[in-house]
Amino acid sequence: MKNKFYLISAIIILIIGLIGFLYQWIWYLYILALPIIYIGILDLSQTKHSLKYNFPIIGRMRWWAEWLRPKVYQYFVESDTDGAPFNRLSRNVIYQRSKKSNDTTPFGTQLNVYETGYEWLNHSINPLHHDKVDQNPRVLVGNSDCKQPYSASIFNISAMSFGSLSQNAIMALNGGAKLGGFAHNTGEGGLSPYHLNPGGDIIWQIGTGYFGCRNNDGSFNYDAFAERAKLPNVKMVEIKLSQGAKPGHGGILPASKVTDEISKIRLVEKGKDVLSPPYHTAFSSPLELIHFIKKLRELSEGKPIGFKLCIGQKNQFISICKAMISTNIYPDFITVDGGEGGTGAAPLEFSNSVGMPLRDALAFVYDCLNGYGIKKHIKIIASGKVHTGFDLVKNICLGADMCNGARAMMIALGCIQALECNTNTCPTGVATQNPNLYKGLNVDDKKVRVFNYQKETVKAAVELMAAAGINHPNRLHRSYIYKRINSSQIKTYSEMYPYLLKGSLLEAPFPRGWEFDVMQGNENSFENSIKY
Repeated sequence: MKNKFYLISAIIILIIGLIGFLYQWIWYLYILALPIIYIGILDLSQTKHSLKYNFPIIGRMRWWAEWLRPKVYQYFVESDTDGAPFNRLSRNVIYQRSKKSNDTTPFGTQLNVYETGYEWLNHSINPLHHDKVDQNPRVLVGNSDCKQPYSASIFNISAMSFGSLSQNAIMALNGGAKLGGFAHNTGEGGLSPYHLNPGGDIIWQIGTGYFGCRNNDGSFNYDAFAERAKLPNVKMVEIKLSQGAKPGHGGILPASKVTDEISKIRLVEKGKDVLSPPYHTAFSSPLELIHFIKKLRELSEGKPIGFKLCIGQKNQFISICKAMISTNIYPDFITVDGGEGGTGAAPLEFSNSVGMPLRDALAFVYDCLNGYGIKKHIKIIASGKVHTGFDLVKNICLGADMCNGARAMMIALGCIQALECNTNTCPTGVATQNPNLYKGLNVDDKKVRVFNYQKETVKAAVELMAAAGINHPNRLHRSYIYKRINSSQIKTYSEMYPYLLKGSLLEAPFPRGWEFDVMQGNENSFENSIKY
């Protein structure tokens, strides 16, 4: 883009000069052309804005449009599937935090507090000073079978693959994780040099395609897994059963994005669409899954092993819990992905109408583990539209130990939500394999923005806890969060999602509403044990 701009500029100046010898008034065009060319050179010589670098002069139209639009649109709320706001104001806060600029807002509450779905944290009449609260709360992931437990931040980078994201985007994310001491999930696209070279902590995700640890026929390669899992950067390994954006569907990386480099990293053929099947071939039952977890823990020399899923049929997760109890083998963590989670490409029906939303899924998973008396072995990670410190607090109140975020991390990188993720034409160089586009994403600048955003968001969560009189996340519970059900009814999370007594699912009588799913659960099969 830079060379093309200089060439076009030179041609324009030459044409104006040649025609100027015939018509003197043509020289006045320099008054218009030279300032425009000067602005273009400024855009190409800066590294702060990928859009200006990739599209000099034209890219500025985005900022002009923002300046021209009525201020009221800054506060227009687009409701998510669970009622949580993700609006221009939220995006502005992410940008501001990533740039370490003022993230406060004028004129008080920007949401309708009487609107159904409005949520808030009740503060304490005796709040704590911020210094009395752990400023960088950590969570130790790893049960008694884990030889290399990992001390994780309460806010980490969620799964986004190299291939879906550009190499510069991956390096900036991992570089930010290195600066801030938090973890970066690789996504299912395999371990790339761009994940490893910056030196940030890695959660290696393994999906159904087994990228980076597969045989030619697509089956799981245990030797390749062991080789990569022992790398010092790899702190945890996550088996992806399903994801919130398209649970039960599988995935695809278009052939246009499968370069020589990606084919080597993923161990796939160049020039063909890369398909991830909707199911695993390394196991087919709850018991096989649990033994697979045990084997991966051994091959990784005792690193934390867990799995990620979007909750669908409740009895199937109950089946996994029964398999844990019968074998006395437990994953070190479970990542709960909400049905509202995002992806670069998914069928509309799957994005909007499949999978349990995060809040409901999170409460279910915590209650299920507690009901079987096994929560003490397992940490829970919440993933699905986590943007703010309040999102962290809400999820922890429901039962999460820590959270992952993807969409907000991309916005901190400079993503403008152009919705070009599936076309290889992302204008900011985030979700593309086109070097003419991703070279505009300056890694040194953007990794600092990722670091800043994560740090400021954790700080906001800490300040919220201090306001509630809480000195550590492990003291949060469901009674702290209130939600407006309708214009005249308010409930706490504890009323909406009543806690189960520890061990109450181990024997009958089971808690009301759980009986049918518990009876259907079968550790030997994901199929229902009760036939109709």
